[in-house]
Amino acid sequence: QLQASGGGLVQAGGSLRLSCTASGRAFSLYALGWFRQAPGKERDFVAAINWRGSSTRYADSVKGRSTISRDSAKNTVYLQMNSLKPEDTAVYYCAARNVPRSISNEEYPFWGQGTQVTVSS
Repeated sequence: QLQASGGGLVQAGGSLRLSCTASGRAFSLYALGWFRQAPGKERDFVAAINWRGSSTRYADSVKGRSTISRDSAKNTVYLQMNSLKPEDTAVYYCAARNVPRSISNEEYPFWGQGTQVTVSS
């Protein structure tokens, strides 16, 4: 089970840190990712991190503004988002993949519920 939190309403240029806590599996050995879905659009990849936290991958749309990290002791993955833009408005989802070294942008079988991020202009 994956539980995301940390969304909210923020002004453009602001920051948010999303958290996703995993339970029920050995998620410390899983690759973890963040995705987002804006109204009327498909779900898009945002960022991924491997099981050790030594490799990361970002979508071009958030590169340089966001940082994915994980605390394996807490079974938690974070997404720090800075310099937020109105186009970052979406429901953000965390996901897990049982391929430890992966930083894939697809093929995640385990999903949490989303957390809403709204960026006002």
